[in-house]
Amino acid sequence: MFTDRREAGRLLARRLLSLGGADSVVLALPRGGVPVGFEVALALGAPLDVVVVRKLGVPYQPELAMGAIGEDGVRVLNTEVLAASAVDDDEFAAVEQRERAELDRRAERYRRGRARIDLTGKTSIVVDDGVATGSTARAACRVARARGASEVILAAPVCGPDTAEHLGGDVDGIVCLEVPQRFRSVGRSYRSFRQTSDNEVVDLLRRAETRADEGR
Repeated sequence: MFTDRREAGRLLARRLLSLGGADSVVLALPRGGVPVGFEVALALGAPLDVVVVRKLGVPYQPELAMGAIGEDGVRVLNTEVLAASAVDDDEFAAVEQRERAELDRRAERYRRGRARIDLTGKTSIVVDDGVATGSTARAACRVARARGASEVILAAPVCGPDTAEHLGGDVDGIVCLEVPQRFRSVGRSYRSFRQTSDNEVVDLLRRAETRADEGR
């Protein structure tokens, strides 16, 4: 069990040290993935950016993901959940429209006018605080690929046992510190799993950018 996201990030970074350097970029999923990604970027000497994705929850059961969306129009569908929930096209479109608006709002708030880091030819290390169904992680990895990343690595402190199967060919590698066979939720792997605020995300991105500027 990890103390908190920052400790988990430092432990995760130890497994990723071989990927450090000028050719790597850490892409953290807001909000909970950013404290983890900050520690990874710090240890690797790599720039930090966010990759904003949103889960598409079933209308009457929002915690159940019927898919996910990401920047650049990326969309991932969970066909099994869609079939079982019998969500029609209009219901799906309403959820996607709402989440797309929230995605755009968060991307603008987090970056505050800063340009996205160029991923062309880079190794993109996509970091989250944990991977459950894999829908949002898959969307994030597809965004990285669409933006020109030559290699996409998914890294998280804890992952469900079927993560690799769910992600298919969307990643070139997966690094997970813990893969519980009786996986219930990401939060159960942390002693402190308080919600990360938008302000904390903005602050960590600002600190990472300042550090990168000082290192140039």
